[in-house]
Amino acid sequence: MSALRDLARLLIEEGGLLADAVIGLDPHVDAPERLGALAASGPRAEGHEADYALLVESIREGYLLHYGVPRVVTGADPDLALLAGDRLYALGLSRLAELGDLEAVGELADVISLCAQAQAAGDPDLAEAVWEAGAIAVGWGATAAHDAAKGAARAGDDEAPEALRAAARR
Repeated sequence: MSALRDLARLLIEEGGLLADAVIGLDPHVDAPERLGALAASGPRAEGHEADYALLVESIREGYLLHYGVPRVVTGADPDLALLAGDRLYALGLSRLAELGDLEAVGELADVISLCAQAQAAGDPDLAEAVWEAGAIAVGWGATAAHDAAKGAARAGDDEAPEALRAAARR
């Protein structure tokens, strides 16, 4: 089972307008799930790999509803897409809080806010670097280099994308 298929099933089971906007249980075949898998492969996700993949991909889907091309919730009009994106942010963060991983909640909250900042600045490369580094931090924990790179991103440093990618490679 894929995290995106699990997300589609969950949203359909919840019902309502968001369920009506789900494309079905077969998300786009070429829809990448790399970030959820990346977080789920870390030692912090041990024993809860499927949960971590689902919650990261839920938040990623929320981000894509705000700033990109969604993979699961593709039938939403623009107003519903914004609300759906917020709902998926909340879904992922609440599932993570239920697992008791408050450090990872903070990391993903940082991903959301730093990506919003990057998108407002017209810097999608920074947003993607934030996502990659954030997924690693969720699965493996943050490092001093990761925290410094997030600080550089907040300050608008041009070197922030590479610093985030370097921190993710550790």
